[in-house]
Amino acid sequence: MKFMKLGSNPDTFQDDGNEVSIVASELVSDITVRIGTTKFYLHKFPLLSKCARFQKLIPTTGDENIEIHIHEIPGGAKAFEICAKFCYGMVVTLNAYNVIAARCAAEYLEMNETIDKGNLIYKIDVFLSSSIFRSWKDSIIVLGTTKAHLPWAEDLKLVSHCIESIASKASIDVSKVEWSYTYNRKKLPTESGHDSPWNGVKQQQLVPKDWWVEDLTDLDIDSYKQVITAIKSKGMVPKDVIGEAIKAYTYKKLPSLSKVSMMHGDAKVRATLVTITCLLPSEKGSVSCSFLLKLLKATNLLKCGEMCRKELMKRIARQLEEASVSDLLIPTVDGDTTVYDIDLILSIVEEFVRQDNKNAQKHNGGEVNGHVSAPSASMMTVAKIVDGYLAEVAKDPNIPVYKFFSLAETVSGNSRPVHDGLYRAIDMYLKEHPSLGKSDKKRLCGLMDCKKLSPDACAHAVQNERLPLRIVVQVLYHEQTRASAAATIRADSIGIGSYESSRSGATTNTEDEWDGVMAVEDLSLSKTTKLDTAGTDAEKNHGGNKGTNGRVKGAATPKKAIGKMMSSKGQSGERSSSDSSDSAILPRQEHPKRTPARSTKSAAA
Repeated sequence: MKFMKLGSNPDTFQDDGNEVSIVASELVSDITVRIGTTKFYLHKFPLLSKCARFQKLIPTTGDENIEIHIHEIPGGAKAFEICAKFCYGMVVTLNAYNVIAARCAAEYLEMNETIDKGNLIYKIDVFLSSSIFRSWKDSIIVLGTTKAHLPWAEDLKLVSHCIESIASKASIDVSKVEWSYTYNRKKLPTESGHDSPWNGVKQQQLVPKDWWVEDLTDLDIDSYKQVITAIKSKGMVPKDVIGEAIKAYTYKKLPSLSKVSMMHGDAKVRATLVTITCLLPSEKGSVSCSFLLKLLKATNLLKCGEMCRKELMKRIARQLEEASVSDLLIPTVDGDTTVYDIDLILSIVEEFVRQDNKNAQKHNGGEVNGHVSAPSASMMTVAKIVDGYLAEVAKDPNIPVYKFFSLAETVSGNSRPVHDGLYRAIDMYLKEHPSLGKSDKKRLCGLMDCKKLSPDACAHAVQNERLPLRIVVQVLYHEQTRASAAATIRADSIGIGSYESSRSGATTNTEDEWDGVMAVEDLSLSKTTKLDTAGTDAEKNHGGNKGTNGRVKGAATPKKAIGKMMSSKGQSGERSSSDSSDSAILPRQEHPKRTPARSTKSAAA
């Protein structure tokens, strides 16, 4: 830390312990200065020689002892004591912690050059410009002390000088950083013991781009806002570094951000959150989606205002594909019966869909050759996230079916190459809501495309007594179609003559139809989820291996499965006569020979 000593006379101020300071001198004190509850017994001449204000307050005639009351001097008694010692020529030490108070007090006492050359104001200004503002850490310390001396510090341009000094240093090229800084968030290679000499010469440690981030976390929110705004205006610092700085500051000032329920009713926390939201860079990816969702959770619980909430939701929607299901589990505010705020997530997903559609129209006009363009990679990722979120909120018995349906429907069906995740969420909802009506069940299950279920999901679905019988029959039919197509492909591959000449157009179409579904292994229920089965394991009931007849492993044969369902129709409340009456009837098919795909497609149609 930089410091400056003024004066050469020994310090003879004596404090009697009762807020009384007396200058030890052979001369009797002839003036008493009262500042608050503190009294200073001083002499007129030293004060009159340096302070223009005392020249106005102290009468020029009369030898009587007078008392002067000063109430509004910035810095109070401690700052006045520095100024008084300077008047006596006593040793005074100025540093980053007291220089602003002394400068403001000297301005109040009018200790300028018109009274005496080399007066206190001049000496402090030289110290600030030549030392304090050239030091990185001292500039930050000084800025932190200015808040206690407003508006004097602002009127004297001390605040603006501090901000300019800090912003300029933070914006400088990292190769020119030569001063010390704090960097505890990540260990440098030298601290980890990995920085070894190369060719016998010690490599110079590179300065990280965000070297300045941690030191600024000591500032109050108002000063921090001014500094970040100044750094942004210079345009030299990457937006992701500014985002990292804001994130570090947030976790320093609000360490319980992830447990924000502990901060209810704190007006200071609300103001801090609103300011942080306003400071976030507008560029996508400048901060993580996870951090934005934490801010949204906090602002939602603390009721920081609709504008702040909408701004965060808009930012989150722009990078929703980065989110995790756990980040989206935002609790509802007081008074709501549901555990999680599904309406909030619905609004975010709707905003994401609007932005994605807008981008699609911008790049390819929304349609290509009369067909709707394929969903973007981010849309498919968000669809998977939404399905995972639905599976979690489905466990809440108070989630109404219309909310569940609305969120599931927001993401279009073609954005889900495999519907296993959606099936899992629907099955979880049916399990937790056993009293759901038949019409709601059918509407909910209508979200699924049975052709996009994996073989493992189909094997689970055909034994799932929570599903309407109509859906189970559709699953069985599509499984039989898939098995027939697989058998045809195998027959073609070992047939006489060329493979390409022996494969029919219908078989090719069937293969194309299912190939994309079969390839998506990461969404398979057998690898990612464990579904609750209502009966015994499908593999035990229907055999473990594919036979020569082309059946998929774990899939039930249509006749056995339908017979079993019909026999239990009267025993299960889920599948009543009214449910089976409007179910699809499994088309009668001959044993597949060469090209069963044509008959399959016509039957499906």
